[in-house]
Amino acid sequence: MASATPATPPNDGAARRRRLRIAQPRSLQSRQLWAASLGLIAFLALAGYALDFAFQSTARSGMRERLHSYALAYANSDFARDGSVVPPYDPPDPRFKRPGSGLYAQIVLPAGRWESDSAQGPRLPVGPMLKASEQVFEGPLPVIRINGERGQVYRYGYGLVFSGSDDASREFPYTVYILEDTTALGRQLAAFRSALWINLGGAGVVLLLLQMLVLRWSLRPLRDVISELKRVQAGGASGMSEAHPRELEPLTESINAFIESERENLDRQRNTLADLAHSLKTPLAVLRSRLDSDTGESELREEVDTQLRRMNDMVSYQLARAARSGHQLFAAPIEIEPHAEQIVTGLEKVYASKRVLCEFEIAAQARFHGETGDLQELLGNLLENAFKWAKSRVLLTVAEGESAPNRRPGLSITVEDDGPGIAEDRIAHVLQRGVRGDERVQGHGIGLAIVQDIVKSYRGELHVSRSQELGGAKFEIVLPPGL
Repeated sequence: MASATPATPPNDGAARRRRLRIAQPRSLQSRQLWAASLGLIAFLALAGYALDFAFQSTARSGMRERLHSYALAYANSDFARDGSVVPPYDPPDPRFKRPGSGLYAQIVLPAGRWESDSAQGPRLPVGPMLKASEQVFEGPLPVIRINGERGQVYRYGYGLVFSGSDDASREFPYTVYILEDTTALGRQLAAFRSALWINLGGAGVVLLLLQMLVLRWSLRPLRDVISELKRVQAGGASGMSEAHPRELEPLTESINAFIESERENLDRQRNTLADLAHSLKTPLAVLRSRLDSDTGESELREEVDTQLRRMNDMVSYQLARAARSGHQLFAAPIEIEPHAEQIVTGLEKVYASKRVLCEFEIAAQARFHGETGDLQELLGNLLENAFKWAKSRVLLTVAEGESAPNRRPGLSITVEDDGPGIAEDRIAHVLQRGVRGDERVQGHGIGLAIVQDIVKSYRGELHVSRSQELGGAKFEIVLPPGL
């Protein structure tokens, strides 16, 4: 029988998430404090290890030099005719005369060895005969102290050759060994390490406290941003203030832009509903009056059909206008030339009889940051207006606009034609909804108004003037740098 695989307890995922939240603090201050603390502890540990190693090296080097100087003093010893050692009358250190003092001297001879008075009692290691001028420093080596306890010593050896001044046959090699107990060096190391770690620990505590103060000071702007956001959420403020560090300005500006966009969307929805309600009042009133009157069935049916079509057109128009009025706050960049070519191809078919030539001057790096429908509305209405009034030429120019730090660049779209142009005193009149530049020309008079509405929604500007190059009308859209 196959054994069933035990099911995973349903709370395992929640437990893992809890452990993850514990392992990763949600507070930025806690994260930075933990990181700084671990980094500081690691730095102090490495610094302490490096200083301890340097002190040990220096202490060992100092001991070697000291033992070397003692060895030179005993190297000047004389030798009797029977080969025995005649040590210096005054040893280089009084401890050489005190048994078990911890500082010992040995002279190793071809037929034996000599030891200082201090070596009487302890059991010291005996070194080999060294070559002439050979020097060794080794240790710690095991010893038995005068009280029977085990200990350790450092040993310095110096190989020499004795030459009798009156008899060359007396020349023989010998080696001077100086040994010193590790107790003194151990006490120095212990005292140094105690002082080192106490000082490093105190410095670490001071640095941690200073780091906490620095973190609180450096993160204070973030706490201010959070406080302002809470006031905005509670309705106590209309937006974020401008008194923030440069690093937080893109964040606060984005928040303000989002708040303003949401308010504009709310106002737009209210205005759209109000406009729609106002537009539907008249057809509803007509239907009500027809129902209240003695109208024939066929006439009433025809009137209902007419008013229903009218109301359907009104609803479609208001919904389309509401959809056009908004735009994404952080939209992906859109290439302009493909959409412009598509629109111009259609217009060339519609106005084939005029044989209008449309030229492009589009910067390669220029991009439109917004909705594709808005770009098509802008280009479509401006280019259609230009084709309508042009004699033979239309010019579309697209370039990058102003730039600002930490923002995407602005955009400039210019459409010019060689038509009659627009008089300066009629520009404001032509831009009104439902007004046409010439009543004899077919159209609804809302194309330029739609362009103006879209430009305003992107916080841009629409400038109308006379083209210096073609002589006709010049429509220039300037969009500011984005977030």
